[in-house]
Amino acid sequence: MELIDFILHIDRHLSEFIVQYHNWVYLILFLIIFVETGLVVMPFLPGDSLLFVVGMFAAQGTLNIWSCLTLLVVAAVLGDACNYYIGKYIGHHILRWRLFGRQLVKPGHLEKAQQFYENHGSRTIIMARFIPLVRTFAPFVAGVGKMKYSVFLTFNFIGGLVWVAGLSLAGYFLGQVDFVYNNFEKVIFLIILISVTPVIFTLLRNKLRSKRMVTSI
Repeated sequence: MELIDFILHIDRHLSEFIVQYHNWVYLILFLIIFVETGLVVMPFLPGDSLLFVVGMFAAQGTLNIWSCLTLLVVAAVLGDACNYYIGKYIGHHILRWRLFGRQLVKPGHLEKAQQFYENHGSRTIIMARFIPLVRTFAPFVAGVGKMKYSVFLTFNFIGGLVWVAGLSLAGYFLGQVDFVYNNFEKVIFLIILISVTPVIFTLLRNKLRSKRMVTSI
């Protein structure tokens, strides 16, 4: 429940962080983005909504937009790189880790990332940035599959730049619109809905494809 409250009222929580920690809030933002993208066991942090809210606060002059863009792009790129190497060197061990009898890395989340790779190839590294859960597992899967690092790095940088700049600048400009500012919770729901739509579409398409294969046999 606390996580849901944090996601839905992230503007209020970020405001409290700014008041309490002042310039240290930049480090907090850096760590949140890095951890969400860099640690395969932490896929539930609100990256999309956080970036949007960061843009809104920057538009109000509370945060510096250029400092945020620079730091968070670096955090996103380093996070994916870290996740890639985790997958490459100890990925198969992590898949066997258990906590309270349950697998630490849920197979379902990993399957979603693998399905995206099957459909989109290396471009998944860019596309996954905008999809919760998948963006955390995509670089891990790339590492497990030992994707060539030079290829991964190119897509990693492009994806990190587009994701951070796109959502932060969207918040920067749209956050100044009264309707968006006064209906923040609805906007966050919309961002979440849009971000999970590709996953739902892919799962439905694969399910229909499986049914057709069974019917044709």
